[in-house]
Amino acid sequence: MTADEASRLKMKVKTRANNVQTISSDFVQLKHLNFLDNDIKSSGHLTFKAPHMVKWAYSSPFKYAIIFKENKIFINDEGRKSDIDIGRNKLFKQLNNLIISSVKGDMFDKDKFHMEYFKTEEGSLVYFSPKDEKLAQFIKSFHITFNGHADVTEVKMIEHSNDYTKILFSNKTLNQPIDEAVFNH
Repeated sequence: MTADEASRLKMKVKTRANNVQTISSDFVQLKHLNFLDNDIKSSGHLTFKAPHMVKWAYSSPFKYAIIFKENKIFINDEGRKSDIDIGRNKLFKQLNNLIISSVKGDMFDKDKFHMEYFKTEEGSLVYFSPKDEKLAQFIKSFHITFNGHADVTEVKMIEHSNDYTKILFSNKTLNQPIDEAVFNH
């Protein structure tokens, strides 16, 4: 992608992300481990509400929910509930912000990431590699695919071992009312 095309994409994505207050989307998650022949597939529903509430509700192959809310992570593993206070942990806070930013697509911070831009048949693909050494120990890079409307359609998180998690979004709706009760734990 040319520098001009990359600049236009960034502006389009930032404008879109700034106008997104809620996201509701189905997803399929593929976990690729180099030592396995087949990817591990799970699916569920993502709910986001600005500014910082995210719920990943897995429905297959098991029921599992992770909620990011009020500087905490709430986990419901088929009825077994737990929570983690991330308010004092800089790395967890950073990961939470990355999750929100990647879902919205707004990760264009040149102080935090090295970025590479590519054209695809459906839109655009951007590689984000963290500059922060602590974060870079966990994540080698994020690859985010955008459609022609600047919506995120796929997020791929690559580890240093080259294992990765790919999340494909479908049936996405933006800025529709979402009841706060969705984020109850």
